[in-house]
Parts: sequence; structure tokens; C-alpha cells
Amino acid sequence: MIQENPLSVPAASVRPDKHSSPVTRIVMLALLIAVVGGTAWLFRARSQAATVAAAAASSALANRVIPVLTAEVTARDVPVTLEGLGTVAAFYTVTVKTQVDGRIDRVLFKEGQQVKKGDVLVQIDPRPFAIQLETARANLARDAANLKNAKLNADRYKTLSQQNLIAVQQYTDQQAMADQLDAQIQSDQATINAALLNLDYARVTSPIDGVTGIRLVDPGNVVHAADATGLIVVTQLDPIAVFFTLPEDDLTPINEAMAAGELDVDALSRDGDKVLGTGKLKVIDNEINAQTATLKLKAVFDNPQHRLWPNQYVKARLRLSTRKNALTIPAAVVQHGPQGTFAYVVGADTTVSNRPVTVVAVQGDLAVVGNELKAGEQVVVDGQAQLRPGAKVAARPVPSSRSASASPSASPSAGSKP
Repeated sequence: MIQENPLSVPAASVRPDKHSSPVTRIVMLALLIAVVGGTAWLFRARSQAATVAAAAASSALANRVIPVLTAEVTARDVPVTLEGLGTVAAFYTVTVKTQVDGRIDRVLFKEGQQVKKGDVLVQIDPRPFAIQLETARANLARDAANLKNAKLNADRYKTLSQQNLIAVQQYTDQQAMADQLDAQIQSDQATINAALLNLDYARVTSPIDGVTGIRLVDPGNVVHAADATGLIVVTQLDPIAVFFTLPEDDLTPINEAMAAGELDVDALSRDGDKVLGTGKLKVIDNEINAQTATLKLKAVFDNPQHRLWPNQYVKARLRLSTRKNALTIPAAVVQHGPQGTFAYVVGADTTVSNRPVTVVAVQGDLAVVGNELKAGEQVVVDGQAQLRPGAKVAARPVPSSRSASASPSASPSAGSKP
């Protein structure tokens, strides 16, 4: 049994109507042609309008003036530097201790005070040592009188011995007594000197120029020479030292630069924005740290304003040499593309072109480039995202504050090398 599809259309319904007139067919065909033609004309009109709009937009984009910030390519002397982390250390640090036993009478310094070598810091009770001195002087006077008498007797015994009036033994005994008293006088003088030294030690003085720390012992305490703790710590802050590290690969260029003369070292704040002082490289440690593959170096700084402080963390910038008449641009000028690094250069007609550049070194906000650029040319610092070769620009110079940050004295990036 064959089931009919209810959706199928009877063949008779699609057959042309035998009774329709030719005029009707012509009208229907004309209407069909009109609809198709109208649709085609409307599509073409819209396409032409879109093309015109796109062309107008492209022309407007091509003629649009793009505002940018520019800077000048400058020829200048640029220092070749190496940078590492460092720690400030006092040039000398002394824990001042007492050298005699006694009670502290007075503390003659203020915590944090600048002191000179020889300034009295602490006074220990001097009376016991003054008594020792007087006793020693009295003993000296007594023994001096005995020595005088012994020498007179020795002279008499010598004369009597020569006249054979007394035995020679008696003379030699008297002479030995005089010699013993002479030695006793020397001992008394040593005792006097020791008492004078103890009196001097009772005045505890600063052994160096420096700054006092926090007081470790208060007045009234009895101190001893054998005490483990001291009375005060004095640190010398001017000059002051900075210890810093660099990779071991930098040893050869550092040695070569040191052979030509002393090298300058700048101590920078931890953020690298401020120079705290400039000193001289003094020592390269005599061994490389095998665990970190680094060199340890020591630089010495004049520090009259105490801008550097012991145990302060700093960035140390070692200046090896100077590139003469190097071409420099702000580091923000350098762009990266498929063909490498390039820069947008503003021409005399205010249009830009992209020019390949070779970056020799980057120090902070400053880039040293090769000879692809010329001194005096204008390069785009800001606004490159909207630029294409041939675009017109409205150039304004970079504000002076940003230009200053790109100067050679700005803090360099770590590891800047020749």
C-alpha cells in the first residue's frame, strides 16, 4: 500500500494554467524583471555609497594630524657603568671598654654626639689611683734617701779597703746594697708610671673621630677591665665605606679600568633616584664567591653630611670609562617590530618615518644608539601607537622634567656595560 505525502503538491497544481491569457503572462514577467532590476540597483547604490564612505574615511585618516611628543637626538659623553647592590659600613668601629676597675663617676657625652679622638667620654673614680701614685712617690723618696746613704758608705768602705783597714768583702757587700737600692728606685719609678697610667685610664677617651651610639653603662656602676660589654660604641662615619657585589664576568673590565687610574663609585638610594655620595673604588676582594659567582668590592666615600649610614642598603654604580660623543635618545623612543628595533623620525614636512636603530646600551631612561640617527634629528617619544610611516604629526617637545630624567646622570639600569 502506497501512502501519500500530505505535504506533496498535486502535479496538476504546478502546471501552467491553460486558460491564462498571454497578456497576463507578459505583465507578470514585466513585474518580475522590475523587482529584480530594482533590487540590483539598490544593492549597487549601497555598495557605491559604502565605497565612497570608506574612501572618505581613509582619506580623513590619512590627512589626520596626530599629536606626539618629540625629543632631539643628542651627541654627548656618556659614562660606561656597572651597577650592583651594596651595604654601607663604618670605616672604623670601636667598642670602648675600661682598662681599669672602678666606679663610673660621670658620663661626659651625649648619645649620638660627634666626638674627636681624645675627647673624654667617661670618668671613672680616680681616687684609688691617685693614692697609688702618692704611695709610689713616697717609696721612691725613701729609697732615694737610702741609696744616697748606701753610696756614701760604699765610697768610705772603698777607701778603707784600699788602706787594708777593712776586709774587701765588707766593701763589696756595701756596694751590692747600693746597687739593690738603685734597682729599687727604678722599680719605684715604674710603679709611679703605672699609677699615672691608671689615672689616665680612669679618663676613658674616644680612640677615633666618630659618632657615639647608645650608652651601654650608666653612672654609678662598677666596671672592670675584664667585662665583656663595653661602655659605648664609637663609629667613624667620615670617611665611610660601601661594600658591593658584581658578577664575576665583570672582573676583567674592572681590572683593565683600574690599571688606567682610580675609578669613581656613586652610592644611590635604594630606588636609584638620588645620588647619596661619590667615592673611589679601593679594593677588589682577593677571591670570588664560588656560591654566588660574584666579586666583592670596597669603595670609600667622604661623608661630611652623614648621608650614608652604617648598614644602609644602597645601589653602587661603578664608572669604568666614558663614551665620547655618543648619540643618545630617550629609551622610550625605541620601538620593537618584526625587523628589529626602530624609531619614528619626524621629517621637515612634519611626517614621520620609521628608521631602524641599533641600541648600544641602555642606562636608566637614556639609550645609546648607533649611527643610523643624526644629532639634531627629532624622534617621537610618546604617541607611537597611532603612527604609521608617512603620517602627519603635531610635534611638541618633551617636558623638561622628563628630559632631565633621561640625562646621563640619571640612575642607570643594573648591569649597564660597554
